Amino acid sequence: MSNPEQKLSAVPPAAAAAAAAAAPAAQGPNRRVLVVAAIIALAAIGIGGRMWYRSHYYVETDNAYVAGHVHPVSARIAGVVTKVLIDDNQLVKEGDVIAELDPFDQGVKVEQIQAQIASAQQQVTQADAQIAQVQAQASAAAAQVAQSEAQLVRAKQDADRFGQLYNNQMKAVSKAELDAAVAARASAVADVAARKDSAAAAKAQIASAKSAREVLQAQIAVLQVQLKDAKQQLAYNQILAPVAGRIGKRTIEVGQRVQPGQQLTAIVQENVWLTANFKETQLAELKPGQPVKVTVDALPGKELIGKVDSFAPASGAQFSLLPPDNATGNFTKIVQRVPVKITFKPEDVKALSGRLVPGMSAIAEVSLKSDAAH
Repeated sequence: MSNPEQKLSAVPPAAAAAAAAAAPAAQGPNRRVLVVAAIIALAAIGIGGRMWYRSHYYVETDNAYVAGHVHPVSARIAGVVTKVLIDDNQLVKEGDVIAELDPFDQGVKVEQIQAQIASAQQQVTQADAQIAQVQAQASAAAAQVAQSEAQLVRAKQDADRFGQLYNNQMKAVSKAELDAAVAARASAVADVAARKDSAAAAKAQIASAKSAREVLQAQIAVLQVQLKDAKQQLAYNQILAPVAGRIGKRTIEVGQRVQPGQQLTAIVQENVWLTANFKETQLAELKPGQPVKVTVDALPGKELIGKVDSFAPASGAQFSLLPPDNATGNFTKIVQRVPVKITFKPEDVKALSGRLVPGMSAIAEVSLKSDAAH
């Protein structure tokens, strides 16, 4: 017979050790699961809290693009390009010569008008001489009128005197002498009338000559205006930079014939800004002057601080080629976006050495807790 102690001793020691370790091993995985679950729960709470905080105190959009002034440069007259004085991406100043056109046609026109002005001025000189001649003739005619009037006075006196000497009571002179005095008086009257007509004709010639001179002067004034325009057209053969900036989209080449209004290149100014298209539901607490943190996709790791400058007067859809007509029966409400202009400090833009250019994508973030700058 065997007792219980002998039965227990019959169990192998290795099996007993395995059974003793099984109980803690069964409890170990449950603790790790709880720890992992607690970490995930804390992370979810943290992420959720951050999302709630940012949704209440920040607005953000990735629908934002760098904008700037892009000035097209075009020819103002037709011509053939003889010189191109710029290169791609070159910096230019306002007034720099970009290209030159062949000036021959405009130069010939300037010379033609100058010749016409010289001819008209010569005609004016001749008109002045003619006026002086006619004025001399008028003076002579006036003198002759005075002389004729004096002779008329004498003829009248003679006729009156002879009339008194020859009457019914006295015949101191002959009838022939009286008739001669009367005839002389009549002749003097006619001569005065003729002289006066000649003087009037001379005055009319003076007025005519002066009118002709004024017509010539008016023609000269018209020609001078045409000359000014021709010289301006000649100056247009030099295509100048309208503003300072960087050359882009250059299509002009030597030998090319250009037409008025044809774009030859573009100049992009350095002062750029950001156009951020925020949802209409994000605009409630946005105010001009609020600081904006801007991240440009092309410049990773660099943050720019701008400020809200102004809001567009309408949503982007209203400025599209075909604005939506919400009065139609197939209306679907869509959250609209409103462009917001965000400006930067000039020194910040200049520090990027031209790396911030229009068309780049960016992300704009506005802290609603920040007060607008005054």
